[in-house]
Amino acid sequence: MKLARFPRIRLVHAPTPLEPMKRLSEALGGPNLWIKRDDCTGLATGGNKTRKLEFLMADALAQKADTVITQGATQSNHARQTAAAAAKLGLACEILLEDRTGYAHDDYRRSGNVLLDRLFGASVAHFPVGTDMDAAMARRADELRAQGRRPYVIPGGGSNAVGALGYVACALELAEQANAIDLPIDCVVHATGSSGTQAGLVAGFEGSRSGIPVLGIGVRAARAPQEEKVYALACATADLLGVAGAVSRASVVANCDYVGAGYGVPTPGMIEAVTMVARTEGIALDPVYSGKGMAGLIDLIRKGHFKRGQNVVFVHTGGAVGLFGYLHAFGPVLEA
Repeated sequence: MKLARFPRIRLVHAPTPLEPMKRLSEALGGPNLWIKRDDCTGLATGGNKTRKLEFLMADALAQKADTVITQGATQSNHARQTAAAAAKLGLACEILLEDRTGYAHDDYRRSGNVLLDRLFGASVAHFPVGTDMDAAMARRADELRAQGRRPYVIPGGGSNAVGALGYVACALELAEQANAIDLPIDCVVHATGSSGTQAGLVAGFEGSRSGIPVLGIGVRAARAPQEEKVYALACATADLLGVAGAVSRASVVANCDYVGAGYGVPTPGMIEAVTMVARTEGIALDPVYSGKGMAGLIDLIRKGHFKRGQNVVFVHTGGAVGLFGYLHAFGPVLEA
């Protein structure tokens, strides 16, 4: 796999740290827990989308784009990082935000990621839940072309084969870090949503024959459609890399039991996970992705899915700035 042949702009502070979570491991009494700190990627408070944007923004510049368009939920971490990358590279940025939760709280609609979207100079448009966001982006791109502009459309979460290359790079980086400290990784766990992170990790580990399994904890879709989406993108990514057939269907596993009432809707498990990691490790998770991902990991440990002595790496996909959009959800914790 030769990533060097793809256009890339270095945005990530790499390698991001790989750290033990000793106090959380002790509190749970299960496997040895480690955390891959992709909340420390550097751009706009960090997050996993920065890895994808290294390849996506390079592709946009190669196509001589002057504007990038992307979409996400109101408190989208991806939108915030895209806005920052566009500002850094001198491109205009248009963000289309879908109201997936129906929350009218002022902190949700104006603070957190939304504040940063606007601070980085992006233009922001809001759409009701259920909008075909891909179609909305296509319409806006057509409007800009009619004005003589050169738009580049980035899918939600940066999740296409080009974007997934960022997590192929992360897989190779993580394997190298583990080898350097003689750490045999039994499983990599992370929150899975738009599918690019999991697809890239799977393509990277499978394509390099590392033998490291990946478990995605779903934050939006049911298991069957989530796994099929990840598998399709992992295969497309492997094809792009020139290792067609490297990804087996069995290597794509998602547990979607921790979504709760829906995408971006808090759950008691998420509140507990965010609070526990903050108070044992001094690390802030986010309420939409890593919080629910960690909630799933904690519950699986309690159920005996992971055994004492195993080494489990949790990939922190960033987004803690989103906590400021969820003050209403953390009120009881903050008042305790």
